[in-house]
Amino acid sequence: MADGFEARLRAVSLRVTRPRLAVLAALRDHPHVDTDAVISLVRADLPTVSHQAVYDVLRVLTDAGLVRRIQPRGATARYETRVGDNHHHVVCRSCGAIADVACAVGHAPCLTASDDHGFVVDEAEVVYWGTCPDCSEGN
Repeated sequence: MADGFEARLRAVSLRVTRPRLAVLAALRDHPHVDTDAVISLVRADLPTVSHQAVYDVLRVLTDAGLVRRIQPRGATARYETRVGDNHHHVVCRSCGAIADVACAVGHAPCLTASDDHGFVVDEAEVVYWGTCPDCSEGN
């Protein structure tokens, strides 16, 4: 599996395993999917992988910073491999579709809080809510 996944795993001192590579590939090809979808996608390549193995891989990859876990209000957790760029998301209130949204204008202005209360802010999580084009057409 390409995309330098092996190097990314080694860079964070993780062993390169087939389940880890399969999860990373699934998330690369299908960002913003939930755990059940990840399991189905991984099983297409590794039919005998267990639910627990995928859960464990998602946790390890998230803890290592290779995968980002997002959980919009009222939705199940979703995962993506796009990390480290402080992007945000737009979520459809009707069907739950999620899309990436680049941070607003300039160098991560959302990291400049009006009052940081002494915190050192290194990440902001913004979720825009609305109706996707497919759902808007149905109205």
